[in-house]
Amino acid sequence: MIDFYLNGQRQQFAEVTPGTSVLELLRIQLGRTGTKEGCASGDCGACTVSIGEPDGQGGLSYHSANACILPAHQINGCHLVTVEGLARGDALHPAQAAMVDCHASQCGFCTPGIVMSLFTLHQSQQQHPAPLTQQRLEAALGGNLCRCTGYRPIRDAALSMQDYPDTHPTWADDPDLASNVEALYIDTTRPSAQQQSRCRPGHVDSPRDIDTLRELRRERPYSRLVAGATDLWLEITQQLKPLDDLIDLRQVAELTTINEAPEGWWIGAAVTYSRLEPLFAEHFPAFEHLMHRFASSQIRNRATLGGNVANASPIGDCPPVLLALDARLKLDGPDGPRDIPIADFFLDYRKTALQDGEFIRAIFLPRPGDDQHLKVWKLSKRREDDISVVLGAFAWRLENGVIRDVHLAFGGMAAIPKRAPSAEAALEGQPLNDAAFDAAKAALHNEFQPLSDVRGSSEYRLVAAGNLLERLRLFLNTDSNANVEVCLDAYAH
Repeated sequence: MIDFYLNGQRQQFAEVTPGTSVLELLRIQLGRTGTKEGCASGDCGACTVSIGEPDGQGGLSYHSANACILPAHQINGCHLVTVEGLARGDALHPAQAAMVDCHASQCGFCTPGIVMSLFTLHQSQQQHPAPLTQQRLEAALGGNLCRCTGYRPIRDAALSMQDYPDTHPTWADDPDLASNVEALYIDTTRPSAQQQSRCRPGHVDSPRDIDTLRELRRERPYSRLVAGATDLWLEITQQLKPLDDLIDLRQVAELTTINEAPEGWWIGAAVTYSRLEPLFAEHFPAFEHLMHRFASSQIRNRATLGGNVANASPIGDCPPVLLALDARLKLDGPDGPRDIPIADFFLDYRKTALQDGEFIRAIFLPRPGDDQHLKVWKLSKRREDDISVVLGAFAWRLENGVIRDVHLAFGGMAAIPKRAPSAEAALEGQPLNDAAFDAAKAALHNEFQPLSDVRGSSEYRLVAAGNLLERLRLFLNTDSNANVEVCLDAYAH
């Protein structure tokens, strides 16, 4: 059973297969064809929708998402808004009116997704008034790739929509909508409803606590785990594989919390990147900066840190950063929890230390010392929302002009995300001179033999990794680090 609100109207579906996406549900079963399918991989944004969830204060908080890789069962108890639900009769929503007046629609295929991103931005502006900065605008539209390249009028529309009369959608007149959605959310996620439907063929189980999850993993150790689905769902859309046996982690309380301790933070494996951004911005600004290179808002609103680690991709963006920070993992399963350093988690290409039935419960990030520094630099063919060719994450301390506690981690250089111990040893305890960094760059050639693929050759990757160390040397040896960082960013791509 999927029970949700669509543009203010309640919708119920008794039979929906586990592999059904929200896009399929909208276009095929509901006939809402305004939401388009472009890339079917969460890149182009033509399928963008807005999802309203209870905010805990009697209202609804909206975020954008890619409908093409959003499992239909994950909109249970939510308010789904599509482009058909914005206008009030003939009166357009400010996001729509601004797009029309600024001539921001070219061929029109990507336009509904752009409008939905602007609608979500407009909702955020209404709830939390703040100046619409260039950074905030780019974040809102970074996942909408208009192939007609008419970006200036789209930007003009975004900047001007706040000046339009605040024409609310018709459903916004319903004073009970938020309370109805909240009641539905509580009802659809109650434990008794889940217990009644467990282990049915073709069913998605959504446990709410760690004990139930352990029991499910004991019964079905090879079932697929799903949280954000931003990578898993590509098996359906790109590889045409069925996903019939799913356990959804988004309702497990222990996996969706961030627990602060004096020594650091335990981050639940199902915590989304959007929720992590404030923590990263305050304590790990280089990590927070990576988020805007890592993925679009639509992806960050659904994707999870635990999923990126469990995926064990050699070009995953976050594992090298976690390696550089000496993160730890709490694994759990039928036999209970255990902790391991993240350096012991990646064994070989897509092979991890997870045993049958185990799952990642949380990631521990140590609290950085006042003298600890972190830099993360990513090389990719496109600046934003693209896959890494090489990523370098570097952590260190400076002590009287000598570099200490050096951690150098790379993605894209081996079959797994990996630290560079020989290069670290070449820098450890050394002054910031050319000789130390030359030795570290030479060491990279001895400890990495990267593969060649469509994104970059082995030779390119080795040179690029060495250049990232050179970038670190330039950064450390420049009095005005902030200014040199701006210059280096300008030429890094």
